[in-house]
Amino acid sequence: MKKIETIEQFEEVLNNNKTAFIVKHSLTCPISAAAFDEYKQYADTHKDIDTFYLAVQEARPLSNYIAETFEVRHESPQALLFSDRSVVWNASHGGITVDSLQEASTKA
Repeated sequence: MKKIETIEQFEEVLNNNKTAFIVKHSLTCPISAAAFDEYKQYADTHKDIDTFYLAVQEARPLSNYIAETFEVRHESPQALLFSDRSVVWNASHGGITVDSLQEASTKA
């Protein structure tokens, strides 16, 4: 799992990975912390899809760019699965679980 903070890093992820999960999370929200823990558990046990994350407080321009470019309403926490430079799945808040991430990975 790798942290990204800039639009350039995000574009590099899309250019270098056919499929990737990205999670937006808040550094101050307990709901976001719980979702991020689920994401970390998924990332630690599933190495078949590259995983990335951003902290919205530290990467607001990137968070906004993703929402605007892919027409996905910004939420935090929010998990997005990209495949071939498109969002093929997303979930937020309690919808981010190890099981939901595993199920989503079959859509890639």
